[in-house]
Amino acid sequence: MILKEWEDLPDFMKLDDIKIYYDILKHKKLSLVLKRIFDIVVSFIMLILLSPIFILLSVMIKLDSKGPVFYRQVRVTQYGKKFRIFKFRTMVADADKMGAHVTSNNDNRITKVGDKIRSCRLDEIPQLINVFLGDMSFVGTRPEAVMYVDKYTPEMIATLLLPAGITSEASILYKDEAELLENAENVNEVYINQVLPDKMKYNLKSIMKFSIWADIKTMFRTVLAVLK
Repeated sequence: MILKEWEDLPDFMKLDDIKIYYDILKHKKLSLVLKRIFDIVVSFIMLILLSPIFILLSVMIKLDSKGPVFYRQVRVTQYGKKFRIFKFRTMVADADKMGAHVTSNNDNRITKVGDKIRSCRLDEIPQLINVFLGDMSFVGTRPEAVMYVDKYTPEMIATLLLPAGITSEASILYKDEAELLENAENVNEVYINQVLPDKMKYNLKSIMKFSIWADIKTMFRTVLAVLK
């Protein structure tokens, strides 16, 4: 979580558009350290407390359809590092080979159990493993698939200064993203040209206002949004 020196950033990130955000974060190194400590401690506790739910959902998924319990797509996190995300599988096996990397409500790849898990956002909880390992944080820009990161503008790349997150301001505002894409003729095209740029405005604004307390507030707001 410690911010690298500017000279040590990957070459593709040494841009003027990114320097603005980097200069903001370099004055908040203590908050970044506290953020990582918070992630480790809280994710470890939650993994223990939620272990019965992990077991129950794993059994339900295996009984419902063929395939693995977890969905392990390659995503992109801090400094452009690629990692495999942990999510409960809510679609048929090899679903990403059958259509878009984002999902709409009328997607026929979603399984019966998967539909119920997604409606409660329970498919996201295995990402606690990614948080504990350091690939993700509780709060940060949602980790995108490589094909979408390749479409980032220079300013959007600034979101890679921090680890990807389970939730964010953009995630709360776009919690019904699947509904927005439901009637799209080309889901990938609509996501890249309309949804992604709008979400990134909030993600970039969150970097400028970053603090550990802002992160905690976002986590509580996420819980309230899911309950609603």
